[in-house]
Amino acid sequence: MRIGLVIIIVSLCNVLSSFAQQSNDYKERYALFKRQVMNDYDDFRKKVNDKYAEFMRQAWNEFHALPQIPKPKNETVPPVVLQDEDKDKPVDSSPVPIKDVVIPPAPEPQPVPVAPIREQPTADRTGEFVYCGTACKVKYAADGGFRLNGTDNEVLAKAWGELANGRFDNMLRDCLALRERMQLSDWAYLNMLVAFAEKCVGKSNEATFLAAFAYSQSGYKMRIARADGRLYILFASRHAIYEIPYFEIDGEKFYPFDCDADQVEICGASMPNEKPLSLYISQRQLFAVSETPGRKLTAERYKDMAFIVSVNKNLIDFYSTYPTSEANGNFMTRWAMYANTPMENEVAESLYPKMMEKISGLGQQDAVNRILNWVQTAFVYEYDDNVWGGDRAFFAEETLYYPYCDCEDRSILFTRLVRDLLGLKCILVYYPGHLASAVCFTESVNGDYITFDNERYTICDPTYIGAPVGLTMPDMNNQKACVILLRNK
Repeated sequence: MRIGLVIIIVSLCNVLSSFAQQSNDYKERYALFKRQVMNDYDDFRKKVNDKYAEFMRQAWNEFHALPQIPKPKNETVPPVVLQDEDKDKPVDSSPVPIKDVVIPPAPEPQPVPVAPIREQPTADRTGEFVYCGTACKVKYAADGGFRLNGTDNEVLAKAWGELANGRFDNMLRDCLALRERMQLSDWAYLNMLVAFAEKCVGKSNEATFLAAFAYSQSGYKMRIARADGRLYILFASRHAIYEIPYFEIDGEKFYPFDCDADQVEICGASMPNEKPLSLYISQRQLFAVSETPGRKLTAERYKDMAFIVSVNKNLIDFYSTYPTSEANGNFMTRWAMYANTPMENEVAESLYPKMMEKISGLGQQDAVNRILNWVQTAFVYEYDDNVWGGDRAFFAEETLYYPYCDCEDRSILFTRLVRDLLGLKCILVYYPGHLASAVCFTESVNGDYITFDNERYTICDPTYIGAPVGLTMPDMNNQKACVILLRNK
């Protein structure tokens, strides 16, 4: 019996040894396959960049800037204050006719490199810089990178080849990692690349060229331009940007980054599968926190709705650089871009719990009435022309920060709060000269309402001061009202 047991054990060991050998063989084959795939990716990227550099040697075409798209001039309807004797009157239900429904295009995944970028075993130095108050580190070529001895075709083509020879792959990987870690929007990423490049080689043609290279290698559609010995980045955009002259290349708008030249030479070289920049901000921008001084904001009707609010100044500074734009040739889509931007972590973690305490246990209508009155009365109304010299919409945090706001700012903030705090669907409602909002209650609520997609949205107007849920501001032309859809999150 012992001999039989020994035989079984020996046989089992042989089987296990065979399995182990097979496993090792599999691991080796997989490692070989992985190396081959990465080598193929490297070869593909090299061929693409070689072709790009060769294209730079060819003739550049001259372009004239086309006139900027003017920001739509909208007539302004002043706020209205509901009389005290009318504040507690019953609200009747009445359907609101609508002219049109505006459906902003959904955000798309961010661009990606034409092929995966492999980490290189090089002795890089670390480039440290600050973007939007946030300390960043990016590996940079240990030899200090490159210099441009002019801006002629041959010089630029040779420089592109130097940047694409692998020495800067670690830099590209770190830049893309920062985009992911900080959840940077496309606009933030472009600006970060410029900040990094200028820190490395100073504000120069080299910095512009380095940022352009990193931007294109990250998957973005861009073109390099030159005028009077200077280089410029031209970026394609999914959205039409207001008040910036642009260049039309092959039927597509390209916008200059920090360029006021109206006549430039442009290299037509492109990368496979390049994508235009999007001005959506679909994730919270994770900048370092620099809190603004606390601002006390109190509702007129509900005195316990009083909160000390601070926001991240680094985020406010970033928003101040953000271009105003529209999608699909419809100026009303711009408000959805602002309203769909998530609220920053600092506000969500400090203000939201305090607001929830004041609305917890209430029915939906009572809770929304409290939020609505807070937005109506805690903020000072002022026309954009008087404050900014022209129309300017606010992200939600900007309304919490700046001393004045108007109807569009209030509606953007209000719909952000209702979606975040109560989880209720919201829409924006545009009347000529005025922006209001509406909420899709899941409980029975009286008031003026819009029916869309078999759901009932009750009017809530943050600029009809003192008005409860369900009241439309007087003199609004419902026949011309347009619904602007918002994302639920």
